[in-house]
Amino acid sequence: MDLHLRGKRVLITGASKGIGAAGAEVFAEEGCDVVIAARDGALLEQVSQRLRSAYQVNVTPHVVDLRDGAALARLAEAAWPFDILVNNAGDIPQGTIETLDEARWRHAWELKVFGYINLTRLVYSRMKAQGHGVIVNILGAAGERLNAGYIAGSTGNAGLMAFTRTLGSRSLSDNIRVVGINPGPVETDRMTTRLKHTAKERFGDEARWRELIKGYPLGRAANPREIADMMAFLASDRSAYTTGVVMTIDGGLTAGGGAM
Repeated sequence: MDLHLRGKRVLITGASKGIGAAGAEVFAEEGCDVVIAARDGALLEQVSQRLRSAYQVNVTPHVVDLRDGAALARLAEAAWPFDILVNNAGDIPQGTIETLDEARWRHAWELKVFGYINLTRLVYSRMKAQGHGVIVNILGAAGERLNAGYIAGSTGNAGLMAFTRTLGSRSLSDNIRVVGINPGPVETDRMTTRLKHTAKERFGDEARWRELIKGYPLGRAANPREIADMMAFLASDRSAYTTGVVMTIDGGLTAGGGAM
């Protein structure tokens, strides 16, 4: 299916690895020019070189701390104009109300919650003035399946789900679509590192980490490309009447009440 994305320009945050890097690759495959932003300049450059070589598109890396409001404004200015924004950067730690202190909670939300909101605020009026735009927010299924052991993540993702639906409910009048994706477990570096630690504690062998996910649908987590493909579809004109919604990709875990 031709997604009619060729020639579009996309800004993706948190794009040095994982879901963000997979998203950058999908858009590059579709013929988009891509602006990728993250804190790790070396990884960004690796992604940039690989995508330029493979797909002959323009890939522009920006090293930026998305918690920094001034840096966020500079990113929005430098990357403009673009047609699609993918808010993806985030790293909210595990923890309960008793174990997660205020400093760590605020630090995480400055990136995942306020980073999304503030970058959207910076670009929304520009998209409105240019007459079109799509904003895709990568959230997390913990915002639906609330988890007291991941209280900052569940609360933050639930808030961003409301933000996506609320803004998207009226954005089409400005020729802008706002949509979200709730990934469940995804096999990223972050996930495998956490599971290896758990496997070492439980089994004495971090190499047995896949045993911890054998009860997932298909016996595995999602791979980043499966999230990225939905990202591209939702950003495309093939999804032109879709706004104010959040799509869950978790193999049915949320719908079926399974553990994550």
